[in-house]
Amino acid sequence: MFTKILIANRGEIALRIMRACKELGIATVAVYSEADSEALHVRMADEAYLIGPAPAVESYLNIQRIIEAALKSGAQAIHPGYGFLSENASFARACAEAGIVFIGPPPEAIDLMGSKIAAKQLAVKAGAPVVPGYQGQDQDLERLRAEAERIGFPLLIKASAGGGGKGMRTVQHMQDFQAALEGAKREARAAFGDDAVFLERLIPRARHVEIQVLADGHGNCVHLGERECSIQRRHQKIVEESPSVALTPELRAEMGAAAVRVAQAAGYRNAGTVEFLLDEQGHYYFLEMNTRLQVEHPVTEQVTGLDLVHLQIAIAAGEPLPFAQEQITFRGHAIEVRLYAEDPATFLPATGQVALFAPPQGPGIRNDAGLTSGDQVTVYYDPMLAKLIVSAPTRAAAIGRLRRALDEFTVLGVTTNLPLLRAIAAHPAFAAGETYTSFIAEHGLAAPPGTREEILPLPDEVLLLVAGRDVAQRARDGASTLALSSIDPWALGAWRAGGQGLRLRYRYGDGERAVTASLLDSEIWSIRIGEREHRVRTAAVRGKLVVLREDTRTLRGFVVERAAELLVGYGGESYKLKRVGALNIDEWGASQAASHGHQDLRAPMPGTIIKVLVKEGQEVAANQPLLVLEAMKMEHTIVAPYAGVVSRIAYSEGALVAGDAVLVELDELA
Repeated sequence: MFTKILIANRGEIALRIMRACKELGIATVAVYSEADSEALHVRMADEAYLIGPAPAVESYLNIQRIIEAALKSGAQAIHPGYGFLSENASFARACAEAGIVFIGPPPEAIDLMGSKIAAKQLAVKAGAPVVPGYQGQDQDLERLRAEAERIGFPLLIKASAGGGGKGMRTVQHMQDFQAALEGAKREARAAFGDDAVFLERLIPRARHVEIQVLADGHGNCVHLGERECSIQRRHQKIVEESPSVALTPELRAEMGAAAVRVAQAAGYRNAGTVEFLLDEQGHYYFLEMNTRLQVEHPVTEQVTGLDLVHLQIAIAAGEPLPFAQEQITFRGHAIEVRLYAEDPATFLPATGQVALFAPPQGPGIRNDAGLTSGDQVTVYYDPMLAKLIVSAPTRAAAIGRLRRALDEFTVLGVTTNLPLLRAIAAHPAFAAGETYTSFIAEHGLAAPPGTREEILPLPDEVLLLVAGRDVAQRARDGASTLALSSIDPWALGAWRAGGQGLRLRYRYGDGERAVTASLLDSEIWSIRIGEREHRVRTAAVRGKLVVLREDTRTLRGFVVERAAELLVGYGGESYKLKRVGALNIDEWGASQAASHGHQDLRAPMPGTIIKVLVKEGQEVAANQPLLVLEAMKMEHTIVAPYAGVVSRIAYSEGALVAGDAVLVELDELA
């Protein structure tokens, strides 16, 4: 067995592997970029080596520097995690040439299955059905158009070297085919250095079901059942569960056997995943094989009781699998949701400092996180923050546990997809097991292009928590706990019983709310919001947690003060307020004078302008695409929120833009 392993990754998967290593008594080595010098995976490792600047191509994708770090540290093996170099055959070969064990499949298997076209051809030979489509080498536009006509619409354009939804487009009609093809090829070239694509029939109301396989170096290969990963956004999974409600024991055995045949045909070794589409009639089709550990591997661990990282390390060390297929058993149900720093409606990534990260706790709850409170989310890497995994004896119990856990999950400081995850978990179709790849679009859980952002209504309870915290801090500055009944009412100036009290104002969105607080007697405080009076007996402020008692009701929430902002987590939602001083009439007048029919369309994140689709002075329709921004190797189309006239285009094609930069100025048509 190894005594030291280098983890060639970052974030939650690096921490997951480190913990497994520590359980096995193996020392861990982290690598990090300049942007990650204070990251949690660096703080957790036994050793850490700087490998380059922030851009991944100069650090986490730099094979030479990672190998040098491994040799310098004396690591005998490298675990690549997922993403970055995990499916890079050149990296696996470089490890072998340096005398370092690559914890993953042989490079030949990575090469073979890394081409989606070659993988489908192998699957056919192994007796696994594939989706009708075109997987040829001819990438000529006219040939692709002819094949698209033959396959029929709707169809998918997919990058041959792709994954994670990059280089993928859905096309409904032939007139949209060429533009979609160009976009898919651009994105594939940027993400993978290869713009080859293939075409595939779009199967309506399909399920995405994958089979976990394990193969050792002694000829043994088994499957560990399935994971259903149908609920996706932008072709990337966000909810995964095991087992799938759509599989019978017979279908599970059949798909598992097909996955094992594909892995054996590829000469596979270590952990891998064979992905299938399942239609409403129960027919399954091979999609691809992921030659690495999957993001969603914890749900398999929860239902099998097996540790996949432990098994990966053992297989890489030359040990045989410790069980046969018939010895693998399944129990209960597990669901995983992915927590991203992103807008929950548009799915655009968010960045910034995490002011508070407070995951839920309790029986059957597992949190695989890559950060803690105070850590930074940068523009350089995937915006996934953590994975929440719940398990229970039944699917219904697991859903109940998931809903409770999501309601208790609080993240402040960056925008997250928690509202979307809660909406999915609460949806009757999810409870009914109607989890198709079209789930989010079918149930209207994503905002249509050009939708103006709506701000959440502000509950009185949020104001009560913020005001209660301010009252507590003003009444006893620096105290960690405040029992209001213990305060001397004659020592507090304006807080005397019957006194005028304190008037507080908070800005939320475009409006302001006033709160008046006063001490009624030595036992009760009055906090008035509008016409409603709240009589509070106890306020506790423990760090960022605020607890108020109002008669028999208890209110709990988190409040973080950051610069001029008050970030509040309450009832499963996040709110951002500002404490307001005296009214500034000049400022108010200027805001009222702002043009109601003019809007600046801003960059949702730093990126590169790759296409400008309109001209200054041009009239545009609502939801019409205006320009295309490339960021994080994905394309984002900026659309008109209403019918108008383009008054200004701030950048030309090829320009680099900062996050929140004004890209287009649009005047609304009368």
